[in-house]
Amino acid sequence: MERSGTYVFESEYLLKSIDLSSNDLTGEVPKEIGYLLGLVSLNLSRNYFRGEIPSDIGNLSSLEFLDLSRNHFSGKIPSTLSKIDRLAMLDLSNNSLIGRIPWGRQLQTFDASSFEGNLGLCGEQLNKSCPGDETTVKPQEPAIHGEDDNSVFYEALYMSLGLGFFAGFWSLLGPMLLWQAWRNAYLRFLNRLTDNILVMIELKIAKCHMCLKG
Repeated sequence: MERSGTYVFESEYLLKSIDLSSNDLTGEVPKEIGYLLGLVSLNLSRNYFRGEIPSDIGNLSSLEFLDLSRNHFSGKIPSTLSKIDRLAMLDLSNNSLIGRIPWGRQLQTFDASSFEGNLGLCGEQLNKSCPGDETTVKPQEPAIHGEDDNSVFYEALYMSLGLGFFAGFWSLLGPMLLWQAWRNAYLRFLNRLTDNILVMIELKIAKCHMCLKG
């Protein structure tokens, strides 16, 4: 059976487990590891592997155990890992991985211990926000000095007018509303004032008639 110019043998489906941990291995992990479609367990921890984690690992649909901890892997965690539904154990801790931890399927079931020790990683699993997650708050522009002074002046003016109206209202009408003697005196004053005005009007009218007759 041929796949992209590479021959895949039946042994690649028969191989179930690879454990190369604590062997001081260096270099990058071969991309061909993604052809081991029957692989259930892969442990490459405690070595000196570098470079990015091969995205072809996401092709290992039977993978249940993946330990790449304590190496020098860099770059982002491949999003293809979220496609492995059977993955029950994942350890990517103590590397140099960066970026947002992919969110989906099995990856969201792992806690912070699977990703700790990677200072450049962020995401909900680590309870660490990623750049761009914060809502940008537009700084409030400082008020112009003149406008600030005007607002204070008008506030003081309105307050003094309100207090003046309140004080004048109750000093004039309050006693009349509360005491009958004051109310009666005020009504008598209004009556006398009305009579005086009527008398003055009648005198003016009489003078006009005399001027017209003369």
